[in-house]
Amino acid sequence: MMPNARDYPEEVWGIEDPRITFVPELQQYVVTYTSYSRGGPGVSLALTKDFRTFERYGVIMPPDDKDSALLPRRIDGYWALIHRPMTNLGAHMWISYSPDLRHWGRHRLMLEARRGAWWDANKIGLSPPPIETAKGWLVFYHGVRQTPSGCLYRLGLALFDLDNPEKCLQRGDSWIFGPEADYERHGDVKDVVFPCGTTMDLDGDTVNIYYGAADCSIALAQASVRSLLDWLDNHESIEPLQRVKDL
Repeated sequence: MMPNARDYPEEVWGIEDPRITFVPELQQYVVTYTSYSRGGPGVSLALTKDFRTFERYGVIMPPDDKDSALLPRRIDGYWALIHRPMTNLGAHMWISYSPDLRHWGRHRLMLEARRGAWWDANKIGLSPPPIETAKGWLVFYHGVRQTPSGCLYRLGLALFDLDNPEKCLQRGDSWIFGPEADYERHGDVKDVVFPCGTTMDLDGDTVNIYYGAADCSIALAQASVRSLLDWLDNHESIEPLQRVKDL
């Protein structure tokens, strides 16, 4: 059932790009998503145990903000949210902290879009929720490159400190995954690969990456977490993801 616009005016123009994090402390899934109000896109949060009923917390980051995900555990007693506000500084990734998932502060710049001719210059944002590894939080992020034929969305990798996630330990020099297949290059919005969620296989290493392709289909790619971490160590310009199928 669609929410009543009178009850949830922040969703009057719809919602998109949910990132889902299971939080053991709460024994619930925390869903952060972009909610479109008349004032623009903001970050909203909801809790659920069964994906049938939801406890909406409403807007936690006002417009213009999006590309958010919650870390699955507290950092020094505080919840941590990654998000992408549009500010006078540009479109960069930020991290904010909260004692209760409702009140947010200690806003910190987490990862800055590069400048110049880089693939991730001027505009970046979080893709799926971070993956916790022994080396740190492994983060897929998207970079948006303006070209004469339109925007080009591609994925890169970065690694952040487990206990201080605003501290970037490593960042890849090149993108690792971009639109190549026909269903990624042609569609409602061409040249887009845009993942919002992952699952981990039982081996604890194979990560399944579900992504929007050209804004008109959902596709699946797989990678090894070990190979992604090795790629960061070596800064090699290789593509460690393997396309599986168009779902």
